[in-house]
Amino acid sequence: MTAPLLTEIDHVAIAVRDLDAAVAWYSETLGAHVTHREHVESDGVEEALLQVADSYVQLVSPTRADSPVAKFLDTRGEGLHHVGYRVADCAAALESITRGGGRVIDAVPRPGSRGTTVAFVHPKSSFGTLIELVEEAPPAGR
Repeated sequence: MTAPLLTEIDHVAIAVRDLDAAVAWYSETLGAHVTHREHVESDGVEEALLQVADSYVQLVSPTRADSPVAKFLDTRGEGLHHVGYRVADCAAALESITRGGGRVIDAVPRPGSRGTTVAFVHPKSSFGTLIELVEEAPPAGR
């Protein structure tokens, strides 16, 4: 039996066309407020994180036409984009997945938002769901 790689749900990502409108709806309708907002140039997106307990709803909107989120919106429309799971060691989790025959998008972990380290698992090897592995940044001073 494989030891658990996932420590908790980090976020559920929702692709939206209008980030400001989505943030306003979540705030006005659900009382959820942005705890972090960031432009992630490498992914061609702007994100807004709304904290829910120890996890987040991540609203993502493309900042350029060639971003994966822009392509997703063009083909599938707005909605659930991926699930992010926290892992203790992103590189070790990625290696375990590839060793088990999983298909990955990122061959090696890379920088993510909030100072995290991330890697994506292809939905074709995870039953149709794009998975993001998220390793939290070490606490300051470590």
